[in-house]
Amino acid sequence: MEKKIVLAGGTGFIGKMLEESYSKLGYRVVIVSRRNGSVAWDDKQGIRDALEHAELLVNLAGKSVNCRYNANNRREIMESRTATTTALGEALLACDNPPPLWINSSTGTIYRHAEDRPMTETDGEIGTGFSVEVAKAWENAFFSFDLPRTRQAALRIAIVLGDGSVMTPYRNLVKFGLGGAHGSGNQMFSWIHIRDLYRIIRFLQEREDLSGVFNCASPDPVTNREFMSSLRRAMNRPFGLPAARWMLEAGAWALRTETELMLKSRWVWPERLLREGFEFQFETLEEALRDIVGRKD
Repeated sequence: MEKKIVLAGGTGFIGKMLEESYSKLGYRVVIVSRRNGSVAWDDKQGIRDALEHAELLVNLAGKSVNCRYNANNRREIMESRTATTTALGEALLACDNPPPLWINSSTGTIYRHAEDRPMTETDGEIGTGFSVEVAKAWENAFFSFDLPRTRQAALRIAIVLGDGSVMTPYRNLVKFGLGGAHGSGNQMFSWIHIRDLYRIIRFLQEREDLSGVFNCASPDPVTNREFMSSLRRAMNRPFGLPAARWMLEAGAWALRTETELMLKSRWVWPERLLREGFEFQFETLEEALRDIVGRKD
């Protein structure tokens, strides 16, 4: 029988990397997506058929949070996560041979703004606000299913660094001389290299004893000021103007996004992964930026 995995919402930055990586391992990758996917979200039978005999389901579906949080966008952000997760859970219940592992995206943003200490799976404090409510509802939808033949793991993912996605606007800021600290610069910047995120998924596939919530972040969190300084060095740009909060508010309004993406202090610590023996390929920010940026800028 062919090796098969299912990627739900797999047409974005992370999904494309997973599709490429698993294809190289000899897997057939089935994409569930509203656009350019193998199976459409409204095709319930198609989703069930895709899940039959699959080795893995990874759900990455969700509207981008890089937008203004008006009423319409809030509704779409919430529903695009909870409704898709519910649809997948129902499809798994209907399967005769469901995949043994379901990995669902979550976010490190579920924790409070933290500049005083790191947030772990065991003693991290859940925050407040719209983004936190989305994360809580997302995980609640995921863990509401009792799936005796399918392990479940929710990945509270930090900011993913790779050649694209969030790195593009940060690199543009540095290129145009605006690569200084944002706001106070003291807010923590937890991150993970995209290749390590893939390796975590592979790790969880192999470790059949593991389930539940996992913080996906490098063990080298830095402040925003340190991140921007490291990025400037990687790009060989010695100087960058800082941006005060009011400047960020004005820029976010003009770009139709929210300052939370830059100003919330995310201090996420991968306690469970480290305890279980996972070894990061990119432990330090310098290593990650050297791999992603190098000196080509």
